[in-house]
Amino acid sequence: MKNKLKEVQTKLMRGLLDLVVLQFLRVHPMHGYKVITNIRKNFGVYFGPSTIYPLLSELEEKGYLTSSWDLDAERPRKIYQLTAEGQGLLDCTESSLNHIHKKIATMGMNKPSLADALRMSPFLAVKDPEDS
Repeated sequence: MKNKLKEVQTKLMRGLLDLVVLQFLRVHPMHGYKVITNIRKNFGVYFGPSTIYPLLSELEEKGYLTSSWDLDAERPRKIYQLTAEGQGLLDCTESSLNHIHKKIATMGMNKPSLADALRMSPFLAVKDPEDS
């Protein structure tokens, strides 16, 4: 069961990775390695530099992030920061995810149970013993 949970978490993270990265950067500008460690620390899933750095570049090309070099650190690091366009994408995505969650949570709630369906069927009418 633990392996299945890990598999599901990894699959979901792959699909939502860009949004997770943007959310981290919404809270605080950071460099790529910090993004990698935050994902692992918060979600228990590891995405390496070969996944994260191209994603950061792509998000920057689309205008969702900006970057600048921090030359005051021990070694120079590229710091990524969320743009207004990135914030807008997160707002839109949050609304969409809430909608999807509600739909999933209510799926099947309007359908009768098998027992209800059997009781309503004119061919398989089951009388309640208390109705007699």
